[in-house]
Amino acid sequence: MPNLLFRGLSHTSITLSLVLLSACSEAPAQSMSGTPTTAPTTSPSVTAVAASDSAQTPQPALTFAEWRTLLRSDAIAAGISDTLFDRAFAGVTPNPDVIRLDGSQPEFTRPVWEYLDGAVSPARVNQGRRLMAQERVALDRIEQHYAVNRETLVAIWGMESNFGGNIGSYNVVRSLATLAYEGRRQAFWRSQLLAVLQILQHGDTDPEHLVGSWAGAMGQTQFMPTTYNDHAVDFDGDGRRDVWRSSTDALASAAQYLNASGWQMDQPWGFEVRLPGDFDYALADPENRRTLSQWQALGLKPVNSTAAQLPGDSLATLLLPAGHKGPAFLLMNNFRSILRYNNSTSYALAIGLLSDSLRGDAGVQGKWPVGERQLGRQERIELQQLLTQKGFEPGKADGIIGANTRKAVRAFQQQQQQPADGYPSVELLQELRRF
Repeated sequence: MPNLLFRGLSHTSITLSLVLLSACSEAPAQSMSGTPTTAPTTSPSVTAVAASDSAQTPQPALTFAEWRTLLRSDAIAAGISDTLFDRAFAGVTPNPDVIRLDGSQPEFTRPVWEYLDGAVSPARVNQGRRLMAQERVALDRIEQHYAVNRETLVAIWGMESNFGGNIGSYNVVRSLATLAYEGRRQAFWRSQLLAVLQILQHGDTDPEHLVGSWAGAMGQTQFMPTTYNDHAVDFDGDGRRDVWRSSTDALASAAQYLNASGWQMDQPWGFEVRLPGDFDYALADPENRRTLSQWQALGLKPVNSTAAQLPGDSLATLLLPAGHKGPAFLLMNNFRSILRYNNSTSYALAIGLLSDSLRGDAGVQGKWPVGERQLGRQERIELQQLLTQKGFEPGKADGIIGANTRKAVRAFQQQQQQPADGYPSVELLQELRRF
């Protein structure tokens, strides 16, 4: 889902996001989604919000009825029809399942290679190719108008909602009202709820058909309400921005979002590379941007020969999603645009690889360290605590492996004269315990 931090995800996509955030890498753009415990499904955007917020859920000072009355006054003052408000809130009560999902913290993370196996499965690639041919006329128009590659749009469509097959079944008004009333980040959820009322006021859909993920992500490309208001478009010309039932509107809306995020039609998202034997793995830092010519001078060689034809002054960062034992990728500006859609590096990598597969390119050529176990959440917290005790400053011990934790891991690895890839492995945790 668009990097509206949590457009509205299904439970699977949020769990997935949390997993990706901790298991994979730190995104160089904004914030959206995380780690997979199950195969990827819908919008990971909401995930980022849930993953980044570890505050305790505040206890409501008002009853839900009192809170709703105050919200009604604010909504009417903001131009929402009183009749519409009453219709949208008819029979709405807090949903305990939403609060439970908002507070869930997966204990174990899936390895990135397992996540990518599900994201870029042969079945998904084959279905995506069929739909790309089926939607060819609409995609021609969208590509021409927004200058965003069709393969990327279809990849997002597949990842976010299984090509429209799983847009969520939660009542969006009820979910957002629950979160705004007693969830974490109540101001954020209240803004999403008011945005939903604006969508209803606009007439794009009606309260009875306004469904989405438990966190409010909506439609075939899983937009959060404020993102919808900013970027959803009526591209099929029926007078409604219908991302629920119109694949044309959904794909064009995703294209509009990526276009606004700086998408460059003439560049790839990135590409796989081979590293020289004496490579300094500490250079695999999202803040270390170099030109392709500079990376080439360091001995990096593209796996795909077409990548060698890119302009040498193009900037890229190096990603080692499984550390120095796994494949390596150079990431270009379009990768950052995908991260703005969903701030999970694993999600963005999946979109890039899925789009490549839809185009007919070969998959990842490097070998994944499939025999390695991923750290559980308590182990990740322990790793952060041990790094702090030893003076490496990883930040808060919250079990989320972010940029600060990776920098601390690199510093420890360098001190131990190990490959400084910043990857939090079981082996590294055991070394810290002995240190």
